[in-house]
Amino acid sequence: MTVHFIGAGPGAPDLLTLRGRDLIASCPVCLYAGSLVPEAILAHCPEGARIVNTAPLSLDEIIEECRAATAEGRDVARLHSGDLSVWSAMGEQLRRLRALDIPVSVTPGVPSFAAAAAALGAELTLPGVAQSVVLTRTPGRASSMPERETLAAFAATGATLALHLSVQNLDKITRELTPYYGTDCPVALVWRASWPDQEILRSTLGRIGEEIGAHVTRTALILVGPALGAQGFAESCLYAADYDRRYRPQSAASPWSEWQHGDD
Repeated sequence: MTVHFIGAGPGAPDLLTLRGRDLIASCPVCLYAGSLVPEAILAHCPEGARIVNTAPLSLDEIIEECRAATAEGRDVARLHSGDLSVWSAMGEQLRRLRALDIPVSVTPGVPSFAAAAAALGAELTLPGVAQSVVLTRTPGRASSMPERETLAAFAATGATLALHLSVQNLDKITRELTPYYGTDCPVALVWRASWPDQEILRSTLGRIGEEIGAHVTRTALILVGPALGAQGFAESCLYAADYDRRYRPQSAASPWSEWQHGDD
């Protein structure tokens, strides 16, 4: 029997992978993070499934639910919001389950930064502007930050920053990023990305602190960087008419042309 960790996506019930949906439908036990995973996703659970909201449970209690289910020969769907690779607390659960010799699997989900970018209709990496996206956060009650992972260190690269779990530290963010990006640097705050009550605030580092609504206290993602407002960026060579590529060789002398027609 297996505990299947499933990324349930950023909020919209239909932003769930087909694999995730099918695994949920096959598991007689479902543990879900009720504070962030929409209940509509639970509609995929089979009839009669044991469904447990883990929001009020401790880690010990969650592992015991998994142990008891697998001991009874039942697979478990373990749902977390977004994607499991970042800030999901999956790592500590995997460690304990593996110590108990309980098989596990991991199914990725749509991450919140991707949902926020989609809501903005924005590409976060533009030619000549930014080619990197840094996923990070600021210190909070649940987790501190390693000493070298500072906002200043990331800002020095000029990359697009995707700041998770940090809206409560907005003053600190603007103060530390402004020397690197400037007060006019575009900022986008997406609250509850992909949920029905999603809100978008487009601003700048110099104004965002004055414009944010008082109700935005959690589940907000902050994007910072010049790529959010760039207009005069260069076009990618990828689709240029004279760009030599494997599927569109430009001359008979092209190495891609020789590769493509080598057996002719």
